[in-house]
Amino acid sequence: MSSAAPLWRRAVAEAVGTGLLVTVVIGSGIAASALSPSDIGLQLLENPFATALGLAVLILMLGPVSGAHFNPVVSAVDWWLGRRTGTGLTPRELVAYIPAQVVGAIAG
Repeated sequence: MSSAAPLWRRAVAEAVGTGLLVTVVIGSGIAASALSPSDIGLQLLENPFATALGLAVLILMLGPVSGAHFNPVVSAVDWWLGRRTGTGLTPRELVAYIPAQVVGAIAG
């Protein structure tokens, strides 16, 4: 994936996006527990719904910058599948994205 943004900016976008995604997932679980303390079924509906909405917002915001992978496995698969056709992440981008995503997840 060749993008007009410099690699450092794309890596920062991946770190921020991953951190925010982790925050959304954990925060929506905590909020679901607080909003519906006695209804596990409702909690299991609220958490993924809020997560899906948060992920959609993050993809719309950061997708144009970095591709919005937000997961080292997604980045690795993008690189792996793109090797034959020349699309997807380059090895240099993969080496920048994975540590950024791990740091972002820990910070989130």
